Amino acid sequence: YADDWDGTQDREGFRWDRMRLAKRLGGEMLGASVYLMRPGQKSFPYHYHRANEEMLIVLEGEVMVRTPDGEQRAVRGDALIFNRGESGAHQVINDGESDARILMMSTMVDPEIVEYPDSGNIGVFARRDDRSGGLSRFLDGSAESDYFKDS
Repeated sequence: YADDWDGTQDREGFRWDRMRLAKRLGGEMLGASVYLMRPGQKSFPYHYHRANEEMLIVLEGEVMVRTPDGEQRAVRGDALIFNRGESGAHQVINDGESDARILMMSTMVDPEIVEYPDSGNIGVFARRDDRSGGLSRFLDGSAESDYFKDS
């Protein structure tokens, strides 16, 4: 519950402070981050992972969680799991009037592909063993390609 943040996201609509808890504790195969989300902000765009599972635990406040089944309120002490694939799509939204503090945990399978259904975009990530650097690319899903073109 400290406010000793490792980083801040300052993009409009997606503002939050982040503490990389698992990294601080020496985690290698488990990711865990605490986020402080201000009112009116979202964690990330609506997305799902192809390689990793995630779990949300609400530590303080309340959030709205968007999934393929619709939206549901999550309050302090609630936990939700987001499996790999389309059925695990999710987005955390602080639609309340006060700050919310959440813990997001995940497996750390590499490489990873993340799909963003609202935009059709895809993120491709592969990191070195020290979890820094590596490949990080976002592909515009609106571009159509033909696998056999020019072959």
